[in-house]
Parts: sequence; structure tokens; C-alpha cells
Amino acid sequence: MLTIRQDIPEGLLNLEAHELYKMLDGPTLFHLPGRRKPALFVSVLLHGNEPVGWNAIRNLLHHRQNKALPRALSLFVGNIHAAKHHQRHLDNQSDYNRIWHPGDSPEHLMAEQVYTEMANSKIFASIDVHNNTGLNPHYACVNKLDTAFLHLAALFGRTVIYFTRPKGVQSLAFSELAPAITVECGKPDNPQGVAHAIEYLAACLDLAEIPSHPIAKHDIELFHTVAIVRIAPGTQIGFQDKDLDLCLVDNIDHLNFRELPINTLIGWQQLDRELVLRTVDEQDREVSDHYFHLDGTALRVRKPIMPSMLTRDTKIIRQDCLCYLMERLAVPNSLNVLQEQE
Repeated sequence: MLTIRQDIPEGLLNLEAHELYKMLDGPTLFHLPGRRKPALFVSVLLHGNEPVGWNAIRNLLHHRQNKALPRALSLFVGNIHAAKHHQRHLDNQSDYNRIWHPGDSPEHLMAEQVYTEMANSKIFASIDVHNNTGLNPHYACVNKLDTAFLHLAALFGRTVIYFTRPKGVQSLAFSELAPAITVECGKPDNPQGVAHAIEYLAACLDLAEIPSHPIAKHDIELFHTVAIVRIAPGTQIGFQDKDLDLCLVDNIDHLNFRELPINTLIGWQQLDRELVLRTVDEQDREVSDHYFHLDGTALRVRKPIMPSMLTRDTKIIRQDCLCYLMERLAVPNSLNVLQEQE
């Protein structure tokens, strides 16, 4: 599935994300030279409905066409076929941000080829660029509480999330090769997301090295993803229709990055016998009853918690999840030490 090129074909940078299929056959890895090595690895369009990464990188490359890049760049352009249809992924495809671990699908084998290629050539750092569908601030994600990872995240912004699930995400795999982060740049229709991504990628290319001194505690606000909330298979979900299996509150995405008090209303279940939520923690244990409860048919929060990635897009909820649950963390005093904030 993978094409590897040493150049950007003429005219490619003029194309929108949904037009890339006209010039690319599928997932493509571009190796571009620069004044410094090793290369910065950047992945875009792992989800076809999230064009911010492609829009940022094509803007950056277009304005530097006649100049040498300050650092070599390895650019992975992912799911162009889903991008053609403005979809996260097509029904016959694996999610391109869940394939970076062993598997037998064509997508898994393609991701393994990209990983092997970059492991053999070495990389300076890895940046995976995303949009999201709900109301969320711009934030960076790390999979290791390591000084270099946190500095790279802080360069993007103050809000940083540490997570180890779900498995198979690109940043988790590439964290074994170099400092690796994911950046979330808000909703696709917001031009501020593209501007932020351009500024950040340009700053990363300009870095001579990533700082090694401990990050100042006031430089970031750190959160830990403790659980993923999904909907039971076959559950009918929606808004403003209480005849569905699960009717969510209309403004559910306004709850993102807010510390919800006990008994916050999430929605209503048609059946009040068993939760239709499927919530797993970092050890893959079912913990729905720990975070949610039914008050008659009202679905409410059982303990204070902060969600992220809540969305009104029911297709995304079915394809991925309802949300992630987070707790605040203190910035660690030493490398790879997890400290829960008092």
C-alpha cells in the first residue's frame, strides 16, 4: 500500500486534502532533505476528515520551495481515500490511528513498513497532527512522562494530556524511536487550527535540539487519561429523541475539559436496567459503574471527572468512542514518574 518518494510532485501542494487521490495512489511517505539531520517525522491525514495537518504542511512547504528546510523532513500522508469522502475512515478500512501495532490487515502491514523505514533511518522527533469534532481547546498528547516529550508538547501549548490507551496509535509506537507527540488543533473548519499547526511545525523544524532540563511546572497544565468511554454495540444513539436507546444531552460537547461535579447529567437511557456505556481503564478493565450511574432513566456522573473528545457526531462516536475521561496530574519532578496531584 505504501509509496516512498524523495520529492514532492509538481502541483501536489495546490491540492486540498480531498483532492490528493488525483495525484497519489494511497499512503505516501516523502523524504525531503534539510540542513540538519536526523529528520523530523510528521504524519497527517491519519483520519481523512481532519485536514489541518495537510493544510499546514503544504502551506509551510509552499513558502519554502526555493529554500532549504532547516531540518530534513519525513512526511507521511495517510488516508487519502477517506479524505476524498471527508470520512474518518471508510467502512472497509482500519482506523489509520489504530494500526501502529502488530496486525494482519493491509493497513497494519503498511504502518509496519513506515515504522521500519523510520527506525532504520532514525528521527529527531515525531509529530502527528489532528483535528477533532467536538469543542476542545488546542492541546498536545504524550505517551511518556519524559522531559523531551513534555518540552515538545509545551512548545505547542500549555494543555498536555498523558495517555497509554488506546493501543495502536502512531505516537505510542513512535515514542520508542524518539520524542513523539500528537497535537490536536480544534475543529476542521477553524482557520486558527491551521495557523497554530503551521507555527508549531515551523518551530519544530527550526529546533537544533530538544531541551534536556526539567520543564518548569508552571509551563504546562498536565492531565492523565484514565479511561475510554464507548457505547455498547448495537445501541441506538442520538439527541432530542428519548425513544432511542441512549439520548445524549444536546450540548454534550460543551462539557469537554470541564471538571464535572457528581450527578452531572449526560443523557437518558430508554432501558434503566443496565448501563449502555462500556468504559475501560488503562488495564482494560470494565469500570463504567465507577464513573456513571442511572437515576431512573437519567444517565449521570458518579464522581468528579473531566471529559475530552465529546462530540455530537454520532458516526464518530460509533467508529471511535463517546469520550475520554481525565484527571489532573502534577508535573513530575523526575523522568517517567507519575505523580497524582494532591
